[in-house]
Amino acid sequence: MDIQTSRPRRRGPYAKSAARRRQIVEEAYRVFATRGYHASSLREIATAAGISLSNLQHYFSGKEDVLLAVLELRDELGAGEASRAHDEPFETHIVAQAAANERIPGLIALYSVLSAEAVTADHPGREYFLGRYDALRTEYEAEFAALRADGRLRDGVDPALAAASVIALWEGIQLQWLYTPERIDAAAALRAYLDLVIVPETTKSR
Repeated sequence: MDIQTSRPRRRGPYAKSAARRRQIVEEAYRVFATRGYHASSLREIATAAGISLSNLQHYFSGKEDVLLAVLELRDELGAGEASRAHDEPFETHIVAQAAANERIPGLIALYSVLSAEAVTADHPGREYFLGRYDALRTEYEAEFAALRADGRLRDGVDPALAAASVIALWEGIQLQWLYTPERIDAAAALRAYLDLVIVPETTKSR
């Protein structure tokens, strides 16, 4: 399945250049999701895109540059599939996003492979994942703190620990889904955890 997102249409040489760059990034996305960053090469990506290595290097200075563009695409795809409505509860959005991730070709594989590789100090994606984890923990801790202030966080639940636990559960269950998608329901697992720590709105109002 092709990776498709809505993008503004451009005309002329710039449009062709932007389309070629996008094609390279989408092929690199598939290659990295299958083989990881270190085991892949620019030549392999160029071949997948149907162009020469020198042509690819016209658009990207090196493999690190390609990786950063792929991570930008990952964020674009992930944000676009299940954007959060203004009044959508935090727990509802988390579950919807987990379900949406499974519908985006290669998204979970790409994230799982690259996040594991990026633990090493010399990986070019390390800063991206460090920043992403920090941002997610901060965002989710604030959400859980708001739920506590609203009387909807169960007694004894620490917002910071709950935030880290959601991230850990989400990534772990998605990894299991990659092995046996027919047996694993990541959205259901997240819903079950959130039900343990969050008081339903209907219960609170009684």
